[in-house]
Amino acid sequence: MTVSIVCLLLLPGLSAGCASRHQPTVVVYTSVDQQYSEPVLRLFAERTGIQALPVYDVEATKTTGLVNRLVAERAHPRADVFWNCEFAQTILLKEQGALAAYDSPSAEDIPQQFRDAEHYWAGTAGRARVIVVNTNLVKPEDYPASFRELLDERWPARSLAMALPLFGTSATHAAALYALWGPEVARRFYERLKRRGVQMVDGNSVVRDMVASGQARWGLTDTDDVAAGLRRGSPIAAVFPDQADGGEGTLVIPGTVALIADAPHPEEGRQLVDFLLSREVEGLLVQAGWCHVTLRKLDIAPAYFGDVQVKALRVSLDEAYQQLDRVKQELRDIFVR
Repeated sequence: MTVSIVCLLLLPGLSAGCASRHQPTVVVYTSVDQQYSEPVLRLFAERTGIQALPVYDVEATKTTGLVNRLVAERAHPRADVFWNCEFAQTILLKEQGALAAYDSPSAEDIPQQFRDAEHYWAGTAGRARVIVVNTNLVKPEDYPASFRELLDERWPARSLAMALPLFGTSATHAAALYALWGPEVARRFYERLKRRGVQMVDGNSVVRDMVASGQARWGLTDTDDVAAGLRRGSPIAAVFPDQADGGEGTLVIPGTVALIADAPHPEEGRQLVDFLLSREVEGLLVQAGWCHVTLRKLDIAPAYFGDVQVKALRVSLDEAYQQLDRVKQELRDIFVR
């Protein structure tokens, strides 16, 4: 018997694949790196018989390119699911009317802080803001315990580094502090950083490399950047800030999964959402090394930082998102003008 095969090259950016003419499919736009997302989507196909067709972000535009595409396609959606490596752009899509509410049973045990109250998205394992320390220059007993120590005079300002808080997770962290402390208090904190002369650089990986090379004693970055340095054997360590009793905790940045409004394959889309939000997939992503901070207790621990019970900053992700535009404007005035 001959089975008709159709090669699926339907969308610009679509990962090429072939499926039988009658095989059900689901299209997922994702900013999760292909080396980590592809095995998960392959397992979904094996389990369900539904072929997942991924559209990946273009490196030059990162998540923004996919988000712009989803907004542009609202009237005639091509995607069924959005699988994102952060939350702010997912909330933007909700505001733009590009997402559909879906209360996935797989999200029941995800902490409420990492779920949309109206069920438009739910979080997955992700990363956290940490202090990266040069272990040759700083003794363990002297490790900073809080990112507020960026203002502590015992540390020369030029020995400290952080990414300019106008983009990426550094801006998201600032927005979370605006939401938690109030805009006036948070803005004064960044004004003091500017006056003090803490080194402001182009990204979190730059901070890590400066610390690893000894150009800085310590700085602020994310767990994934520290893990990458540890894999290379760099003389660095991660400190999760503000974890002591009474401490505020550190910002945890989850990935997110959402169903697209008026998706062409809504049933298949819901099945994929359920799968991506499952404890099994969270464990697979941890095992693969894509994420180092889980939202739920799992039987498997991350290769790095697995012995740390992370206290998350108690701030609404929606409230942090609402502060982003103000943060970028005010901090641009502080650090660029």
